[in-house]
Amino acid sequence: MLMKVANLIQETKNIIFDARKKASVEVKGYGNYVTQVDYAVQNFLKENLRRLYPEIQFMGEEGDREVIDFDGLVWILDPIDGTCNLVRGLNQSAVSLGLVKNRVPILGVVYNPFAEELFYAEAGQGSYLNGVRISVSDAPTLHESLISLGTAPYNKELGRETFETAYEIYGRCEDLRRFGAAAIELCNLAAGRTDGFFERNLKPWDYAGGAAILKEAGGIITNYKGGAISFEKPDDIVASNGKIQNELLEIVGK
Repeated sequence: MLMKVANLIQETKNIIFDARKKASVEVKGYGNYVTQVDYAVQNFLKENLRRLYPEIQFMGEEGDREVIDFDGLVWILDPIDGTCNLVRGLNQSAVSLGLVKNRVPILGVVYNPFAEELFYAEAGQGSYLNGVRISVSDAPTLHESLISLGTAPYNKELGRETFETAYEIYGRCEDLRRFGAAAIELCNLAAGRTDGFFERNLKPWDYAGGAAILKEAGGIITNYKGGAISFEKPDDIVASNGKIQNELLEIVGK
């Protein structure tokens, strides 16, 4: 299943690179965009996943949400994570697909066609980037870590708290990074490029694919209280190589 799905996702590259679709932009909210690329990628993947695996439920970011039984199998798709980046030509956008069973991620594929990076993982099989196995870093403390963050840009009321948290973490870590696409942030963490990540109010499609990849790479992802994420609703996410998780939770939980 994994490679069949991964190959299918790579077929979206031509859709993503379609300049006409990218130029067709709708505004869902302040700083929150959707393009014809988002719709076309979702429609393509939904149709083909239904054809290959008709028994699996589907949740996609761009509307058409069904009543989902999360005790069963559910595809969770973000057709373009980082749509604002796509619109502005920043080339930090990805297709992110997760498969969840009973609220546990069991498969993930994240594809950034601009960097030609295909991350994928299946429960018990490890995580891979373009066919090469990856793992989280071995940074033992926050002091020796590079941390990425999301700013919950569609929830400006969370801004002060987010940046106060970021300021405290910044004072205790090597430095901060922000790429503007949670799926990419989680995959960078899984590949050992960064050591931790946090963001408020992430939607399930933002973290489902990356969660499976991070878990199989040896990392940890929880909510701000250190509990399991449910994949049914937005959540506040803290993720790390595992070694610095408690230090991050101590700060974000204040």
